[in-house]
Amino acid sequence: MSGKNIMWLPGRVTAMLARVILDFGTARLRATTVAIDDPGPLKAFLPETGPSTAFVRKGEGFVGLGEIARFETDRLEAADVWWDEISQQIDHDSELPGEFGTGPIAVGSFTFDPDRSEERSVVTVPQVIIGRRGGVSWLTRLAPGREGMVLPPRGEPTRAPSNLRRLESSMSEEVWQEIVGAVVNLIRAEQVHKVVLARDLRVAADAAFDLRHLLGQLMEKYPMTWAYLVDGMIGATPELLLRREGSLVTSRVLAGTVWRDHESVDPVAKAAELSRSQKDISEHEFAVDSVAQALQPYCSAMNVPESPSVLRLPNVMHLATDITGVVRQGISSMALAAALHPSAAVCGTPRHDALDVISEFESLDRGRYAGPVGWTNTDGDGEWAIALRGGHVRPSTPNEIQLFAGAGLVADSDPANELAETGAKFVPMLQALGLQ
Repeated sequence: MSGKNIMWLPGRVTAMLARVILDFGTARLRATTVAIDDPGPLKAFLPETGPSTAFVRKGEGFVGLGEIARFETDRLEAADVWWDEISQQIDHDSELPGEFGTGPIAVGSFTFDPDRSEERSVVTVPQVIIGRRGGVSWLTRLAPGREGMVLPPRGEPTRAPSNLRRLESSMSEEVWQEIVGAVVNLIRAEQVHKVVLARDLRVAADAAFDLRHLLGQLMEKYPMTWAYLVDGMIGATPELLLRREGSLVTSRVLAGTVWRDHESVDPVAKAAELSRSQKDISEHEFAVDSVAQALQPYCSAMNVPESPSVLRLPNVMHLATDITGVVRQGISSMALAAALHPSAAVCGTPRHDALDVISEFESLDRGRYAGPVGWTNTDGDGEWAIALRGGHVRPSTPNEIQLFAGAGLVADSDPANELAETGAKFVPMLQALGLQ
């Protein structure tokens, strides 16, 4: 290798800060995918330092090591164009053709509202991918030849954070409740139907956070969620924005929440309470309608269940609806994510009115919180979740993490109850940190 070459892509994406770092002395890339024995816990391969990514649910998914390409943008649509051009430069030799999720991928984390954020969306292409799904395990490496097709060494033991302390949040709980009350008044005046408001917590440690430790805690305590790690964003989200596998697209809508105040609470009774709550049912219906309407133009057929189910997690329960559709040819998973985001589950409805209310009242830069996070392959298949139940560690302050949680507001929302809901949604990250 003769050092790094910087290649500026031609045409449509030149002005969009597209930068590709190639270590191979050539503009074309070669990817090789081989079947491997079950590698065990995927998180064990993550290094403490250096670029790495993860997207895992119930032990299945992938971890990515290294970074041969990186794209920073403010638009999902721009990232879709960029990845399409990169994909055309990759020659792929695979022992597992057609297996969902295998091969070279792009991993992304996108801002909630690029028009009102100082953060940038990020897409990276890992150099090495170790994955497992449906009993199949694989190793993909982007390199000139087939040499080196062995598992990389496992990372060093993880470090739990120490000497944690809470820093000042963007606003106090009292102020946040006052803002909730003001927004509910707007909803009752029919200026908007639903608004999702977020708040944050900030935690500092005496040394840089080892995100592998937090990821491992989330995977252990919340295996039914999608645990993600992308460019400082980390969390365990229960909400899948969409999965595109061939011609089938699936979207899981979560809206409407109830939480267990203590361990003795009967979960069956809580689930029944949630199913009967008109406030939560109304909130959920807005979210389902927004996803169905956004997805419909891209599908030749769709199925939207008439009533939701109840998704039980260790800390909360949600009303859940799984929408499925047959996607039209040529529509990538990233293009679908651009169409669906932001849904009413994390924004509100009507979308543009809710975004305006959030901008005016929330007083918080969400950054990539509540934005799409996930992956896509060279065929356009992929999985995109919503970055919830998580936090952000920035390179400038590696010993600080900003946690986020939100609540959906409708006409009969109560500020104290909404505050309690956000408190329940902070629990996964506080547990991972060892603060709860």
